[in-house]
Amino acid sequence: MVKNTLRKEILSRRRQMSDEACLTRSLGIQERFLQTPEFRAAGSLALYSPVLNEVYTEEIFRVARSRGMRVVYPRVQGEGLDFLLVETPDDLSCGAFGALEPTGGQAMAPADIDLMVLPGVAFDRAGHRLGYGKGFYDRALDVPGRRGLLVGLCFEQQLIDLLPAEPHDVRMDMLVTEERILSFRGLSITPNNLTKGGGPKR
Repeated sequence: MVKNTLRKEILSRRRQMSDEACLTRSLGIQERFLQTPEFRAAGSLALYSPVLNEVYTEEIFRVARSRGMRVVYPRVQGEGLDFLLVETPDDLSCGAFGALEPTGGQAMAPADIDLMVLPGVAFDRAGHRLGYGKGFYDRALDVPGRRGLLVGLCFEQQLIDLLPAEPHDVRMDMLVTEERILSFRGLSITPNNLTKGGGPKR
């Protein structure tokens, strides 16, 4: 299935989710992520503002700020993304594509961010991500020296067996759903891995 067809199908499915279901499942995903050692060890975190029934991130922001973590959000700048520090929700306003973006704040290089939480239309059991087709994150993360971990938040209905991945596509280190965590660090992806459900679960 080509990317555009798959993108339309999953976006349509996600839009049909009720507000209550989106909120409840999002809270479960956030709570699961907040319990990970990766989150607890991080000093800086990149988040996104959800649109179109993406997994919410407000609870992650609240806990991260209460722990004194530096939190950045992306802002579209031409064909790329700038990641700017956000201290309170008041630092965000409506920006590109209907998402909330930072109104100002200090910029942080992607290479210096410990954990980057990414949105996506779909993810597969090898950690590949299908975005909205604009390539913003792929370009932003294609930088030398990037050391942070990439985390995808998604509902189980967004998780599929195998995406049509390309060499420039960003691959996640970890996926968090309302049911499980999949980790891909150090995992050599083979067809057998995919049929068994991807990386190690916790």
